[in-house]
Amino acid sequence: MAQRAVWLLSHEPGTPLRGTIRFSRRYPTVEKRARVFNGASYVPIPEDGPFIKALLFELRLLDDDKGFVESRDSCSHINKTSVYGLTVGGEELWPVVAFLKNGMIYACVPLVEQTLSPRPLLISISGISQAFELLFGIQDFLYSGQKNDTELNTKLSQLPDLLLQACPFGTLLDANLQNLLDGINFASVPHTQKQPAWRAGIYKGKPQVSISITEKVKSMQYGKQDIADTWQVVGAVTCKCDLEGIMPNVTISLSLPTNGSPLQDILVHPCVTSLDSAILTSSSIDAMDDSAFSGPYKFPFTPPLDSFNLCYYTSQVPVPPILGFYQMKEEEIQLKITVNLKLHESVKNNFEFCEVHIPFYNRGPITHVEYKVSFGQLEVFREKSLLIWIIGQKFPKSMEVSLSGTVTFGAKSHEKQPFDQICIGGTTYLKVNVFIWLTTLETFLLFLHFRILDYTLTGCYADQHSVQVFASGKPKINTRRELISSDYYIWNSKAPAPVTYGSLLL
Repeated sequence: MAQRAVWLLSHEPGTPLRGTIRFSRRYPTVEKRARVFNGASYVPIPEDGPFIKALLFELRLLDDDKGFVESRDSCSHINKTSVYGLTVGGEELWPVVAFLKNGMIYACVPLVEQTLSPRPLLISISGISQAFELLFGIQDFLYSGQKNDTELNTKLSQLPDLLLQACPFGTLLDANLQNLLDGINFASVPHTQKQPAWRAGIYKGKPQVSISITEKVKSMQYGKQDIADTWQVVGAVTCKCDLEGIMPNVTISLSLPTNGSPLQDILVHPCVTSLDSAILTSSSIDAMDDSAFSGPYKFPFTPPLDSFNLCYYTSQVPVPPILGFYQMKEEEIQLKITVNLKLHESVKNNFEFCEVHIPFYNRGPITHVEYKVSFGQLEVFREKSLLIWIIGQKFPKSMEVSLSGTVTFGAKSHEKQPFDQICIGGTTYLKVNVFIWLTTLETFLLFLHFRILDYTLTGCYADQHSVQVFASGKPKINTRRELISSDYYIWNSKAPAPVTYGSLLL
């Protein structure tokens, strides 16, 4: 969904052209896509003069065209949709979305991502609904609270810079232009200064830089000698730079402790201006050795106005944060389960919460549970055939916890109980998710969930004193980091595991 061009025309009867262009914007990249999609049926967008004349003619707004014109006014051309075809230079430009409101004509040409011959149904062209949303958004912005022509002219002068945010490269992101204007203390950029298209507007306010490092650890643990456990860390560095000036420059350095795990497979945001070659060549495909680059990792960049992901990375840490063992076997009409978890001594023992979700697929509701836990408490969701073991915010001093018990089920009801084609017979698994922020619990399978604040498994951190900012004012530097579990599975060691991950990134 994209727009090829947008126009605002004031309708001025009695003037030579009967109208004046108050605003126009063309999107050359979208026009190239239209040429490819439309093929032989492609019609280029004409110059403004012929376009205005053809549009006013189609809308019956030309003073000398009030009479009947068959190509426009016959019964076969009755228009009820505000979508027109304009004849310019012997060719028909279609579809053109246009309407007249408060003496202003709003028009745009949406991209049609297919051939125009035969002409497709309007309902199949997603760009048309986006075109109406964009034009109505511009109309609301221009006339909400507008009292005189001076205010209208001021808002029209702000449109070029606002559309850089609302509709970059012809794709509508936000039709509420007033919110965009209010949200960032927008100030129009003087035309004598060069402003990049991806950085629309200028921030006004207290300068500050916020840096957040989030690492997600994935793990597949089997509890078997013939199948190797796998784990991997995927990290993301998110930044929000509220800095005054058109092109402020920032340099952020990521550091590792002496025993930290090197960052690999680093992908950076396009706003990063340069990188050390050692950062680009560090890959998880290569075997780990003592020569692996361990930082500091410096990222100089000119930040966008909004929050953005400065970089992504992976890392091969020596051990998973929590080692688990899960065993389930059937004894007569019961299932006997055993779960052992051990927190590695190097991991920070401080969680927002830590839970183990143990689902029982392809079975009826739980009718009876007998269990023993060394730490925490167990919650039983009978109708969902689910056990949730709440470990809490800390492991005990031994760093080990265990759960054992037997579970009895009633008759299976396909409407309420979970079903899984993989988890048949003894094939089941645990998923551990650990969070340290107050978030809404999601109902997972046999999982481990956890999140640890002010901690990363690699040891990666952003030093506040190493952040360099080249802009007016001294900014406040905020940093935070966290470790979150993601796809942290522990398979039943008593049954064959149907999947072994060679790479957790696939």
